[in-house]
Formats: sequence, C-alpha cells, structure tokens
Amino acid sequence: MLDLEILPEISLGCDAWEFVLGMHFSQAIAIIQSQVGIIKGVQVLYSDTNPLGVDIIINLPQDGLRLIFDPVVQRLKTIEVFNMKLVKLKYGGVYFNSPEVLPSIEQIEHSFGATHPGVYDAAKQLFALHFRGLSFYFPVDSKLHSGYAHGLGSLVFLNGASPVVSKMSLYAGSNVAENRAPLLPLSCYHRQMYLESATVLRTSYGHTKGLKLKLFTEGSGRALEPKRKCFTRELLFGDSCEDVATNLGAPNRIFFKSEDKMKIHSSSVNRQVQSKRSDIFFNYFTLGIDVLFDARTQTCKKFILHTNYPGHFNFNMYHRCEFQFLLESDHPPPATESESSKQLVQHHDQHVNVTAYTKWDEISGSLATSERPVVLHRASSTNTANPFGSTFCYGYQDLIFEVMPNNHIASVTLYNTAPPRQPAHSWQQHKMQDIRLTVA
Repeated sequence: MLDLEILPEISLGCDAWEFVLGMHFSQAIAIIQSQVGIIKGVQVLYSDTNPLGVDIIINLPQDGLRLIFDPVVQRLKTIEVFNMKLVKLKYGGVYFNSPEVLPSIEQIEHSFGATHPGVYDAAKQLFALHFRGLSFYFPVDSKLHSGYAHGLGSLVFLNGASPVVSKMSLYAGSNVAENRAPLLPLSCYHRQMYLESATVLRTSYGHTKGLKLKLFTEGSGRALEPKRKCFTRELLFGDSCEDVATNLGAPNRIFFKSEDKMKIHSSSVNRQVQSKRSDIFFNYFTLGIDVLFDARTQTCKKFILHTNYPGHFNFNMYHRCEFQFLLESDHPPPATESESSKQLVQHHDQHVNVTAYTKWDEISGSLATSERPVVLHRASSTNTANPFGSTFCYGYQDLIFEVMPNNHIASVTLYNTAPPRQPAHSWQQHKMQDIRLTVA
C-alpha cells in the first residue's frame, strides 16, 4: 500500500518521488517506471478520435489513484484518489486516511480546519467539501439532504454514523471544475531545456532555412534562488554539430542512422551510393526536435518536429513541439471586391497556417501535396509489433508531413535542398567525439 503525503495545490508523493501538478506526462511515466513492482496495473486512457478534447489519464486501479493531464499542453492538472482504502494519506505528517484512521467528516475537519459549507450534488448523492486546491467527496443519502442547513456538519446521521470520504481531488486554484494545468514547476526542470515555441524560417521562394526557437530553462536570481530563464536560439541548415550543441547543449541522445527506410523512394543513382559512415541524429526529447547531420560533411541537413499525440508509436518519447509556419496556398479563393479591407482578408486566406494542432485535411485542401502517400510502419528492433498501426507520409516542397489515421499530424520533417557544405575540419570531428563522450 502506497504511503503518501499531500500538499494542496502542489503535489502528492513520498520521500522518494512525487506527482507534481504541472509536470509533463512523460515525467509522471518516468516515476511509475522507476517504481516497478510497487506501482502495478498501470492504464493509459485517451481518445483516438478527439485527442485534443479529451483528457489523457494515467489510471492506477491497484493504488486507487488517477492522474489527469490536459490533452493540449500534456501537463498534470488533477490528481484523484478514487479508492481511499487502497492508499495511506497524510497531511503535515499526520495521517487522515489509513486502515487505522477513517477519513470521516470530523477527521477531515480536524486535519484541515474549517472551510466553506459543503455543496450537495443530488444526482450523484454526494456532498463536496472544498478547500483551496483540495476537494473531498462524501456519499450522503438523499433523505438527509432536507436536514442540511448550515453546512455538512449540520447534518444528523442515523445511528451517529458519519460518512467517510469516497473520493479526493488535488488541483491548482479554488475551483476543481475550472482548474487548469499549471506551468511546468521549477522542481520539474531537472536541468533540462524546454521549448515555448518554434517558428520555421522560410524564404519568399518557399525554401526552408531553419528554426527559430523560444526556449526556457532553470536560471538563478540575485539571491541565487532558481527562476525561469527564457532565451531565443536559431538553428539553420548547414550548421555543424558543434553549432547545434553550442546553441542547445548536449542532446538527450545521439543516434547513428544505420539504415534509411525511405531510401527506396529516391533515385536509382542515390540508392547506389554507399557511405562508410552513418548519418547522425541529435535527439532533443524535451524540445520535441530531432536534428540530422550528414555523415560526410557533419552539417545539419534535416529537422524533425514531433507532436507527441497519443496513439502514435513514439508517444511519450518527446514533448510536443509547438511549431508554427505559413505556406502559400496553391488553391487561392476566388477574387472578391477590390476594397482594401477585402484585399487584406484575401491575402491572409491565401496562406495556410500550420501548427502542431492543424489537421491534415485543413492543409491538403489548400496545397498541391503528393497524391499517394508513403505508408510508414514503425517498429522497434526487438519487437516488430506496432499496436498503433501505420502512418502516412505526404511530401510538399521541402517538407514531409507524417499523418496519423485520425487526421492529426504526427511529425513534420524539414529537409535541406541546397548543396551540402564541404566536410567539417578535423577539429570539429574531435569536438563531435567530445559531445558523444559527454552524453555517454
């Protein structure tokens, strides 16, 4: 049985770990994975058809816990204890729920003090007792509602049997029905860099140049207390491994690309070219970005932006990349009135705004993309099964859109169409070796 302490509006946990409101979904999963054999029977619930409208839930039925994540920002917004008998709970070091201590009305008032009168839900036959960032729910027979006048404590219960808590909710703010996921807390930064937004830099001729990233990480103030530090970086095609590592720091992982599953779709001349070295991926999981370097020149030739939708093979590996860029429509609307205001509207309508939340039919209806997609079936090297099914890749200019069966974009690949630069100097190769050793 888990033995946990609650901090209203903040967290639920123990000395070894804690679920913190505002933490990213992947961080909660990492905690659960670290408690193998202790936390069991984990379920992840989400909507295939409406992944942005339905909360993502981590359900822990054997421990009576439920973690509810906002589907857009994918951060923890509510912690529920739905079975009080499966977990020990304390506040301020004192138990208010355990096999020896029943969470009755009197016990809750003793542990947390006075609060506003409870609210009765006739449909569910529940009384809710609300504190700031914390709510308790008591099952109460409808016959007792008529005696409710001055709060939950004014009820008269048969045989002196006071009801006990059936569910507890932990959240940020004063209203559980309107609560939102807090910003990522400083305690969850873990010396990592995070992405606020990514703008794809494109020329007026429709060529991608690179990325402009708004980033944040943990800094220190005048009193050496941790604080949020924001800054901007640019990544461009042709940047060396050293350039990218200088701008973003060491990657979370370096991956040597041993095979190219899309190579069969290239020209016969390119297919015959065999390289003795492998292209190199820098994986930045907390940014939702991969950077691919050419094996020969060691310069950047491709960016991959991940949206981290549930139901995709790579879900939970990356944070969502909040990218945005405009593409000129290939099917502009018919000309209307020549008034200046109308012309401005028409000019705006001739562009397609692409973000991590844009659905494919909104894009394909305005662009002359490749008609037949390349079907991509992902699988790991140890397990060829993929329960999520295939995705579909559509090309447009120097972009590749990976589309899920539910019409959401799984990733966008930006690749360089300009001739590669000359091979990197030997000192750059030594620096690359230093980066590998640092990550290892």
